[in-house]
Amino acid sequence: MAEEAEKVRRYSEEVESTEADVDGNDIDEESDGVVVPELQGILSKWTNYIHGWQSRFIVLKNGTLSYYKSEQDSGFGCRGSISLYKADIKGHEFDECRFDVSVNDCLVWYLRANNPEEKQRWVDVLKSYKAESGYGSENSLKRHGSTVSLVSNTQSTASGGSFSKRGFRVLKEKLAEIETFKDILVQQIDTLQKYFDNCAENAKNGPNKENKIETAFDPAEQSVDFKGEAITFKATSEGVLITLQHCLDLMAQREDAWRRRWEKEIEKRRKIQELYKSLKDQIAIRQGDSPRPRVLIHGGPDYEEGPHSALCDEEFYDAVETGLDKIDEDLQLRDRLKQKSVSLPSGIATPAVKHRLWPEIEKVTMEQLHYARLGVGGAGGWQLFAEDGDMRMYRREEEADGLVVDPLKACHVVKGVTGHEVCNIFFSPEYRSGWEATLEDMTVVENISNDTLIFLQTHKRIWPATQRDSLFWSHIRRVSDDQDPDAHDLWIVCNHSTELPDYPANTGKCVRLYLSVSLVCQTFIDPPKEGERIKREDITCKITYCSVVNPGGWAPASVLRAVYKREYPKFLKRFTSFCIDQCKDKPIVF
Repeated sequence: MAEEAEKVRRYSEEVESTEADVDGNDIDEESDGVVVPELQGILSKWTNYIHGWQSRFIVLKNGTLSYYKSEQDSGFGCRGSISLYKADIKGHEFDECRFDVSVNDCLVWYLRANNPEEKQRWVDVLKSYKAESGYGSENSLKRHGSTVSLVSNTQSTASGGSFSKRGFRVLKEKLAEIETFKDILVQQIDTLQKYFDNCAENAKNGPNKENKIETAFDPAEQSVDFKGEAITFKATSEGVLITLQHCLDLMAQREDAWRRRWEKEIEKRRKIQELYKSLKDQIAIRQGDSPRPRVLIHGGPDYEEGPHSALCDEEFYDAVETGLDKIDEDLQLRDRLKQKSVSLPSGIATPAVKHRLWPEIEKVTMEQLHYARLGVGGAGGWQLFAEDGDMRMYRREEEADGLVVDPLKACHVVKGVTGHEVCNIFFSPEYRSGWEATLEDMTVVENISNDTLIFLQTHKRIWPATQRDSLFWSHIRRVSDDQDPDAHDLWIVCNHSTELPDYPANTGKCVRLYLSVSLVCQTFIDPPKEGERIKREDITCKITYCSVVNPGGWAPASVLRAVYKREYPKFLKRFTSFCIDQCKDKPIVF
């Protein structure tokens, strides 16, 4: 029964066999100069009340006392071991051949030698091993690689600051100890079950003397100490609970270590996110609070306009937007175009009605006037895409041969100018360079009449788009207004692409764009007080601008629509502001 009561630990590592015989003593000298004696031999070990004393092969090595069933079984792992760390070694008071090795009075090995001399040698070696090797300190324990007692409450395996390799090793040892306890409990149950089975069999064959003679079991002679078995079972169960508690402590320590690592990673991630946000804000501030970083793209043959351009739509738009911003910044440097005097072709202008283009001019102008005066409601598909004060801009998404030709319609109201003044500035060549930001060069190639001109315009190249030019006639006239009796007058300027043999399309470096543009202006006058003259504060001009532009060469549809959405509102505000500045100090022209 003592074999179960001792709650011995079984470790997973094998204990190396020694070459010393039963009566031999080996002396090893470690590197630190401490002389460590080691011993092995056959001793009797108390197992339990049923089996009593049994011969076992006992080995002392590296501060650990281990036992095997026999010397031949020493290569297959020990059946139990006990650490000499804080172990108590003492001889029996009455039995001269017996000595006990115990830890905290919970784990006890009862050993017996063949004679008192052998017993004394074992006691002396074990005690001297502790004294000379410095056992009793944690440092010496680590140096000799000894393990911790199962039931020792003086050293917690989970008290360290981190779950290191030693923690894994101790956990493995504890699992091995639980396996040992399981074997002990199974052995106890088998012993009791065997005893009860024999009793039942003996009672069954009681009347038959012959069977009784054949039965080798005598309950009286081979009785079981049930009290001792209960004590043994209790001790073994306590050992299991203690070992399980150690395992739980180790796992809790491991959980704490992983939790700390997780918190450190979370904190590191938070700092990186804050740094990223700070750098992003700094970039935005340096670029004037731009919604996105300006992409600097250097031109090259692989990035030119075309369906096989290496630029994606977003990069294409970034390049165009950068070019447009540069144009806006260079508006003040356009003195050359502003001061350039536009020379009309020599000769007397003939009446427009006799020109070969007059039927087209008359037809297109009237169509554009009708088109401008139509509303934007109903099922026309107009989309409001820009709104600023009295200005409203609408468009429809249309494509022709894969090119975006979205019709545009804008309505705006300005004060201080008349419809005639606005249309004259839009028509006259001398003003065009002042409000047309993308204009690089402009030539009047034919003077049809005082109210009709043919223009050839070259627009600035906005990389990566190919440079554009346009050839169109422009016509201005005053028309009657029967729909709005409150309007003072109604003026229209119509621009429409045309063709001339002397100026063929797409023969040079430029791509020809095609357009149909109309500007319709109505003048409204607030009646002044009696006897007062009309002032510019009394004048309001209602502007309707319609445009259909075919860009000619290829460009991404998404890019063109994005550019239109950005540039058309800017153009209309810039043009109306230019008109107000030009007319504010001049007499009113109706």
